[in-house]
Amino acid sequence: MASESSFDIVSKMDIQELTNAIHQTEKEIQNRFDFKGTKSNLKLEKDALIIVSDDEYKLNAVIDILQSKMVKRGITLKNLDFGKIEPAALGTVRQRLGLKQGIDQENAKKINVLIRDSKLKVKSQIQGDQIRVTGKSRDDLQQIIKLLNNADLPLDLQYTNMK
Repeated sequence: MASESSFDIVSKMDIQELTNAIHQTEKEIQNRFDFKGTKSNLKLEKDALIIVSDDEYKLNAVIDILQSKMVKRGITLKNLDFGKIEPAALGTVRQRLGLKQGIDQENAKKINVLIRDSKLKVKSQIQGDQIRVTGKSRDDLQQIIKLLNNADLPLDLQYTNMK
């Protein structure tokens, strides 16, 4: 008698690694000659990262440094939602980078459709900001993981609770 196997599909960003990348970026900004005397800084809030700099050119340079630090620490850039550049106090500019945590309903429905269209004998159901996939065959579950990794989704997916 075969029992059901399952796993959860989640999309989470490692906030500790992001904090480390931010600190490395701040350290590089302090040491770089082209940033001497500028008002460039990064501020991590609950669901966003605020970057402030003197002008758009320096703001883009800070974002470039941050992205390279994130990639080196294994954080995907798919979980960043770039806001528009807006003027801030004292002649500076600010950009808000939203941090995507969890799978929103629209992407959850896309993932469910992909799983359903695969014709594998698995069931998927949305549970809040994650998706549970169940099936009798572990091979089918692994094929679903492979399918989702190859799909061009705007999220970074992790697979947890493989039972």
